[in-house]
Amino acid sequence: ASLCKNFTGTFFHPVFPAGMYVCSKCGFELFSSKSKYAHSSPWPAFTETIHDDSITKYLERPNAFKVLCGKCGNGLGHEFINDGPKKGQSRF
Repeated sequence: ASLCKNFTGTFFHPVFPAGMYVCSKCGFELFSSKSKYAHSSPWPAFTETIHDDSITKYLERPNAFKVLCGKCGNGLGHEFINDGPKKGQSRF
């Protein structure tokens, strides 16, 4: 696999194994590899969740929601509004 460069200038290998991404704490289904895409950050980037209740979220700052597991409340990162691969899409 080729290397990608993130916003800090660090190189990393983009990894896209097929399957389901689940909460590390409770195993609840969060994202599918079908919604994963390459982004300049070293963290996985997804366009949508598996289920409507896969996550809960609250506005943490303008254009960014804090994202939590919809089952156990484990912190998952952020949803960035209008930062997805297509115009108007969010990035998880």
